[in-house]
Amino acid sequence: MAGSSRALSASLFFFFLLLGFSAAKELLVGGNIDAWKIPSSEVNSLNQWAEKSRFRVGDYLVWKYESGKDSVLEVTREEYANCSSSNPIKEYSDGNTKVKLDRPGPFYFISGQKGHCEKGQKLIVVVITPRTTIPPISPAPSPAEFEGPAVAPTSSATTLQVGLVTALGVLAMYGGFLM
Repeated sequence: MAGSSRALSASLFFFFLLLGFSAAKELLVGGNIDAWKIPSSEVNSLNQWAEKSRFRVGDYLVWKYESGKDSVLEVTREEYANCSSSNPIKEYSDGNTKVKLDRPGPFYFISGQKGHCEKGQKLIVVVITPRTTIPPISPAPSPAEFEGPAVAPTSSATTLQVGLVTALGVLAMYGGFLM
């Protein structure tokens, strides 16, 4: 009984660990409330912050700024490079902007305040591609498909895959005890 309790605890730990890796996050742009402004130097630019951060599909970027005195424009790559605010993809000016990162790839943002983008108030965020689900384990080929002795797979990916499938199986078997 102690062994099954330990297995259940380990399975629950791995299950919640996997959930923690996939949970969406709200990320305050620049890491603080007053970050959406003209940077004092290149070192203080928001792109320096973004390069040190990891953004995933489903995360939210949150901007805090004074409503009516600034805005956030989502723009194309070309508009970002030229600081062009004439045709934004989206425009936000509420002072508490929240943007969902709904796809992998780059997102480009500039200030809507005249002259601010040219002085460095802009941001590129690159969203990483989400991990795919664990691919199914393919059946072993029949002996007629190859010559020579069968060799068991030894890759760490296969070991991880088998471990996760086992943990989820144990969780499913003992899940009834929790209710």
